[in-house]
Amino acid sequence: MRETVVCLAEPPVVTSVGVGFHGPAGHVDVFRLPDLWQLHLYPYEADLTVDGTQHAIRPGRISLVPPATTVRYRYRSRCQHLFAHLRLPDVGERRTVPVMQDAGPELPLLSSHMHQAVAAWPGTPVRAAAEIWAVLWRVAHLAPPRSSPQGRGKAPHPAVDTAIAYIEARLAETLTVPAVAHAAGVSHNHLTRIFGAATGDTVVAYIRRRRIARARHLLRESTLSIPAIAAQVGIPDLQAFNKACRRELGASPRAVRHGSGERAP
Repeated sequence: MRETVVCLAEPPVVTSVGVGFHGPAGHVDVFRLPDLWQLHLYPYEADLTVDGTQHAIRPGRISLVPPATTVRYRYRSRCQHLFAHLRLPDVGERRTVPVMQDAGPELPLLSSHMHQAVAAWPGTPVRAAAEIWAVLWRVAHLAPPRSSPQGRGKAPHPAVDTAIAYIEARLAETLTVPAVAHAAGVSHNHLTRIFGAATGDTVVAYIRRRRIARARHLLRESTLSIPAIAAQVGIPDLQAFNKACRRELGASPRAVRHGSGERAP
């Protein structure tokens, strides 16, 4: 087994999380968990066989093994790792994930989440489940993703996800396509191509749409002043903000706030 399919629309039910040990009773362990997923973060070298498929364990790699799967660990010596055993929902969009992956630059953050889950368990199981859920989402995006046969087609280039995250975190700031491309690690032209293919929008149109959507939310759901909202969505000039609301929402900011004459963004 090289890949598995996960659903992450709802948080996992964590049944155990902690620091595990392989090797104290010998150099080989063979077992399976009939009803539980296994999530392991490794700091050592060993070999793992999952339903007959061999995987090399190296420091910084992470594995996600589905229930009722026979695993065979072969190690050189006593080995310590972070683990979680859990149940995942069978609802929502399905995503294909490699059984074994290199955490790469995500390793410090994944390790932090795992350690925080260990610290929270068993006293605060909800907190532990939240930390493991965060790990699972990052694990699902480590490699260039592809949808499962039940999915919706080809997933976007990982640089698109990075670009969107960069934009969402900086809607209040000045955003330019070259800056977004630099943050995503691709050229301006390449980002333009892959972003359009993934979202159907240009980068500029996406930024405009997300700013207006956030402005609408804040106008309707908060008591922030209109100038403060304009600043929070990166359009601090009130005249420009008024024009943007009228163009995209069909009403002035004040009318949007009171729910009159507005059209959906």
